[in-house]
Amino acid sequence: MAIAQKISKSSTLIIGVSGGSGSGKTTFARMLRAHLGEESCQILEQDNYYRDLKDQKSLYPTEINFDHPNAIEFSLLVEHMMLLKIGNPVQIPTYDFSTHCRGEKTKLLRPMPILVLDGILILSQPKVRQMLDISFYVDTHEDLRFARRLARDTRERGRTPEGVYHQFYKQVKPMHDEFVEPSRQYAKKIISGEKSFGPVIEEFVYGLHKQTQVPEAIQLHI
Repeated sequence: MAIAQKISKSSTLIIGVSGGSGSGKTTFARMLRAHLGEESCQILEQDNYYRDLKDQKSLYPTEINFDHPNAIEFSLLVEHMMLLKIGNPVQIPTYDFSTHCRGEKTKLLRPMPILVLDGILILSQPKVRQMLDISFYVDTHEDLRFARRLARDTRERGRTPEGVYHQFYKQVKPMHDEFVEPSRQYAKKIISGEKSFGPVIEEFVYGLHKQTQVPEAIQLHI
């Protein structure tokens, strides 16, 4: 029986995936979706909820800190999670990392039986945590996280190596130490971002396949 048929149609199972920038959490989230089935599972990214640059300036009079919780419009994220949870579609923002502005167009996200929420700060927010049925924290050494971020930001986000280095050690690392790392205590499962995700995902999906209750009653065998 498909996973979609084992989850209540009236409520969506929400899985949180957190960890530091460059930890491998997005890779884990995408692998999880692939194993659960794209017809049953979709990903919602915290990064879509960055505030527009003009809003950021009102929060930070000097240098804008994109790794502080204030940079994310969590109230809108929670609202969208609630709507998806009860089966309603939402229009999620789009964000341009080269201009640090929201796009004029939004993206329609329709409810599915399983929603994977991907974001570095999601476990630091009590209202977000309350919406999660299960949560993972991907733990990865700082040096490897920086190397991955350097490769991603220069390739995908139009950044220079110098700019990436400056931002990582002036903003990313301090915010990781203050907000991200402490939030690992709220994860129900801590996994290594330096090993293969395959065994963890296979065990998780196997446990989920065995469940026949609605999300509120699910006890995952992981």
